[in-house]
Amino acid sequence: MTESVTSPQNKFLKLAASLKRKKYRDELGLFLVEGVRLVEEAAQSSWLVETCIYTVQALKQERVQEILSLLRSKDCRILQVSPALFDKITDTQEPQGIIAIVRKHTYSFNDALSKEKPFFVVLDEVQDPGNVGTVIRTAVAAGCSGVILTKGCADVFASKVVRASMGSIFHVPIFENLTTDEVVSYFAEHGITMLATSLQSSKVYFTVDLTVAVAIVFGNEGNGVSQTLLDHAENRLYIPLRGSVESLNVAASAAVILYEAVRQRQ
Repeated sequence: MTESVTSPQNKFLKLAASLKRKKYRDELGLFLVEGVRLVEEAAQSSWLVETCIYTVQALKQERVQEILSLLRSKDCRILQVSPALFDKITDTQEPQGIIAIVRKHTYSFNDALSKEKPFFVVLDEVQDPGNVGTVIRTAVAAGCSGVILTKGCADVFASKVVRASMGSIFHVPIFENLTTDEVVSYFAEHGITMLATSLQSSKVYFTVDLTVAVAIVFGNEGNGVSQTLLDHAENRLYIPLRGSVESLNVAASAAVILYEAVRQRQ
């Protein structure tokens, strides 16, 4: 059943607006997903979509109709609003008229250890939302077992990260806010080789065996990988640069190295 909402004081509209702030995303365990593609990804996943809000204009799209039908079958709350009310909750310049409130999904580390030779990505204080979302998307494409984010990384559930991931956050276990000591202990306990990207005292990335159970650490945009993780890494990896640039963007570096792992594992 669809509820027509006309008041800006509606509690679900106010809830949606509040989720633009990390404080409330953390307190409530909810986040926003906006746009046809992303809401569709959420609807088709195992994650709980609690509320979907759309405009009449969006309903003209057959794809939106199919999304709403799927969400109704999952007992999701469906609200129809005017474009003016939708503008109060949207976070994009050209909104597509559909947004969803999604419950955060919690994973255990065992969820990421189902493969014989696990393959992890670690983001160490990567602060740019676009980089975090893009690396998560690449990690899913490369078949990674999980993505680990240390304290100081951009919030996975911020709208810019969700958009940059193109819905990939729904398809890989993600673990947030770990300390570097927790990361080191976890991999040591499970016999997972940790490698870290670095421009110093490093091996060329394609000379290192990436077919074993492995975790590859990518560091902060300005400072690189933290010293604790560098000290505990079995090897440090670098990408040879032929032109006159100091380094690659962290998301580009991740794509290069993760796909070398894909090549070796095939």
